[in-house]
Amino acid sequence: MATKEEQQAYAKKIKPIQPKPPYVLNCLKAFLVGGLICVIGQAIQNFYMEFFNFSQETAGNPTVATLILIAALLTGLGVYDKIGQFAGAGSVVPVTGFANAVTSAALEHKSEGLVLGVATNLFKLAGAVIVFGAVAAYVFGMIRYIFQHVI
Repeated sequence: MATKEEQQAYAKKIKPIQPKPPYVLNCLKAFLVGGLICVIGQAIQNFYMEFFNFSQETAGNPTVATLILIAALLTGLGVYDKIGQFAGAGSVVPVTGFANAVTSAALEHKSEGLVLGVATNLFKLAGAVIVFGAVAAYVFGMIRYIFQHVI
Protein backbone atom coordinates (compact mmCIF):
# COMPACT_ATOMS: atom_id res chain seq x y z
CA MET A 1 0.00 0.00 0.00
CA ALA A 2 1.33 3.40 -0.97
CA THR A 3 2.06 6.02 1.64
CA LYS A 4 0.26 9.34 1.69
CA GLU A 5 3.36 11.11 0.33
CA GLU A 6 3.58 8.65 -2.59
CA GLN A 7 -0.09 9.17 -3.36
CA GLN A 8 0.33 12.95 -3.34
CA ALA A 9 3.43 12.73 -5.56
CA TYR A 10 1.57 10.49 -8.00
CA ALA A 11 -1.45 12.83 -8.08
CA LYS A 12 0.86 15.81 -8.72
CA LYS A 13 2.66 13.94 -11.50
CA ILE A 14 -0.44 12.89 -13.45
CA LYS A 15 -2.44 16.11 -13.01
CA PRO A 16 -1.01 17.85 -16.12
CA ILE A 17 -1.85 14.89 -18.39
CA GLN A 18 -5.33 14.13 -17.05
CA PRO A 19 -8.12 15.17 -19.41
CA LYS A 20 -10.32 17.96 -18.13
CA PRO A 21 -13.97 16.86 -17.94
CA PRO A 22 -16.42 19.11 -19.80
CA TYR A 23 -18.49 20.07 -16.73
CA VAL A 24 -20.74 22.59 -18.48
CA LEU A 25 -21.51 20.24 -21.37
CA ASN A 26 -22.19 17.36 -18.98
CA CYS A 27 -24.57 19.53 -16.93
CA LEU A 28 -26.35 20.65 -20.10
CA LYS A 29 -26.78 17.04 -21.30
CA ALA A 30 -28.08 15.96 -17.88
CA PHE A 31 -30.51 18.89 -17.77
CA LEU A 32 -31.83 18.30 -21.27
CA VAL A 33 -32.28 14.53 -20.95
CA GLY A 34 -33.75 14.76 -17.45
CA GLY A 35 -36.08 17.48 -18.70
CA LEU A 36 -37.06 15.38 -21.72
CA ILE A 37 -37.93 12.47 -19.42
CA CYS A 38 -40.10 14.84 -17.40
CA VAL A 39 -41.77 16.17 -20.57
CA ILE A 40 -42.54 12.58 -21.62
CA GLY A 41 -43.95 11.95 -18.15
CA GLN A 42 -46.15 15.03 -18.43
CA ALA A 43 -47.38 13.89 -21.86
CA ILE A 44 -48.25 10.47 -20.42
CA GLN A 45 -50.10 12.11 -17.52
CA ASN A 46 -52.02 14.33 -19.95
CA PHE A 47 -52.92 11.20 -21.95
CA TYR A 48 -54.39 9.53 -18.86
CA MET A 49 -56.26 12.71 -17.94
CA GLU A 50 -57.68 13.19 -21.44
CA PHE A 51 -58.56 9.66 -22.52
CA PHE A 52 -59.38 8.03 -19.17
CA ASN A 53 -60.87 11.09 -17.44
CA PHE A 54 -58.45 10.84 -14.52
CA SER A 55 -57.91 13.86 -12.32
CA GLN A 56 -54.40 15.23 -11.99
CA GLU A 57 -54.00 13.41 -8.67
CA THR A 58 -55.26 10.03 -9.89
CA ALA A 59 -53.24 10.18 -13.11
CA GLY A 60 -49.97 10.25 -11.15
CA ASN A 61 -49.79 6.56 -10.27
CA PRO A 62 -50.39 5.16 -13.77
CA THR A 63 -47.99 7.76 -15.16
CA VAL A 64 -45.19 6.60 -12.86
CA ALA A 65 -45.99 2.95 -13.63
CA THR A 66 -45.84 3.67 -17.36
CA LEU A 67 -42.50 5.47 -17.04
CA ILE A 68 -41.12 2.52 -15.04
CA LEU A 69 -42.36 0.06 -17.67
CA ILE A 70 -40.82 2.09 -20.51
CA ALA A 71 -37.48 2.37 -18.67
CA ALA A 72 -37.45 -1.37 -17.90
CA LEU A 73 -38.16 -2.21 -21.54
CA LEU A 74 -35.46 0.19 -22.77
CA THR A 75 -33.02 -1.34 -20.28
CA GLY A 76 -33.83 -4.83 -21.53
CA LEU A 77 -33.21 -3.69 -25.10
CA GLY A 78 -29.92 -2.02 -24.14
CA VAL A 79 -31.10 1.47 -25.07
CA TYR A 80 -31.32 3.01 -21.60
CA ASP A 81 -27.65 2.28 -20.93
CA LYS A 82 -26.71 4.37 -23.97
CA ILE A 83 -28.97 7.17 -22.75
CA GLY A 84 -27.26 6.93 -19.35
CA GLN A 85 -23.79 7.09 -20.87
CA PHE A 86 -24.78 10.22 -22.77
CA ALA A 87 -26.81 12.02 -20.08
CA GLY A 88 -25.25 10.87 -16.82
CA ALA A 89 -27.27 12.05 -13.85
CA GLY A 90 -30.04 13.32 -16.13
CA SER A 91 -31.12 9.74 -16.71
CA VAL A 92 -30.46 8.51 -13.17
CA VAL A 93 -32.35 11.02 -11.04
CA PRO A 94 -35.92 10.48 -12.33
CA VAL A 95 -37.87 7.33 -11.40
CA THR A 96 -36.72 5.84 -14.69
CA GLY A 97 -33.18 5.66 -13.31
CA PHE A 98 -34.39 3.54 -10.42
CA ALA A 99 -36.24 1.25 -12.85
CA ASN A 100 -33.07 0.98 -14.92
CA ALA A 101 -30.97 0.07 -11.88
CA VAL A 102 -33.38 -2.62 -10.71
CA THR A 103 -33.84 -4.10 -14.19
CA SER A 104 -30.09 -4.08 -14.87
CA ALA A 105 -29.43 -6.01 -11.65
CA ALA A 106 -32.04 -8.59 -12.60
CA LEU A 107 -30.70 -9.00 -16.16
CA GLU A 108 -27.11 -9.24 -15.01
CA HIS A 109 -27.81 -12.24 -12.78
CA LYS A 110 -30.47 -14.08 -14.81
CA SER A 111 -28.01 -16.90 -15.62
CA GLU A 112 -27.99 -17.82 -11.91
CA GLY A 113 -31.67 -18.69 -11.97
CA LEU A 114 -34.95 -17.01 -11.22
CA VAL A 115 -34.80 -17.05 -7.43
CA LEU A 116 -31.08 -17.00 -6.56
CA GLY A 117 -30.12 -14.83 -9.52
CA VAL A 118 -32.90 -12.48 -10.53
CA ALA A 119 -34.93 -12.16 -7.34
CA THR A 120 -32.09 -11.81 -4.83
CA ASN A 121 -30.13 -9.31 -6.90
CA LEU A 122 -33.26 -7.44 -7.92
CA PHE A 123 -34.04 -6.64 -4.30
CA LYS A 124 -30.48 -5.75 -3.26
CA LEU A 125 -31.04 -2.25 -4.58
CA ALA A 126 -34.82 -2.08 -4.47
CA GLY A 127 -35.00 -3.31 -0.89
CA ALA A 128 -32.75 -0.56 0.43
CA VAL A 129 -34.65 2.12 -1.47
CA ILE A 130 -38.04 0.81 -0.36
CA VAL A 131 -36.97 0.57 3.29
CA PHE A 132 -35.47 4.05 3.24
CA GLY A 133 -38.60 5.44 1.56
CA ALA A 134 -40.91 3.78 4.09
CA VAL A 135 -38.87 4.99 7.06
CA ALA A 136 -38.61 8.52 5.66
CA ALA A 137 -42.38 8.58 4.98
CA TYR A 138 -43.07 7.48 8.55
CA VAL A 139 -40.73 10.07 10.06
CA PHE A 140 -42.09 12.94 7.98
CA GLY A 141 -45.66 11.77 8.58
CA MET A 142 -45.08 11.81 12.33
CA ILE A 143 -43.51 15.27 12.14
CA ARG A 144 -46.50 16.54 10.16
CA TYR A 145 -48.94 14.92 12.57
CA ILE A 146 -47.19 16.48 15.57
CA PHE A 147 -47.23 19.95 14.02
CA GLN A 148 -50.89 19.69 12.98
CA HIS A 149 -52.34 18.11 16.12
CA VAL A 150 -50.01 18.67 19.04
CA ILE A 151 -48.32 22.01 18.51
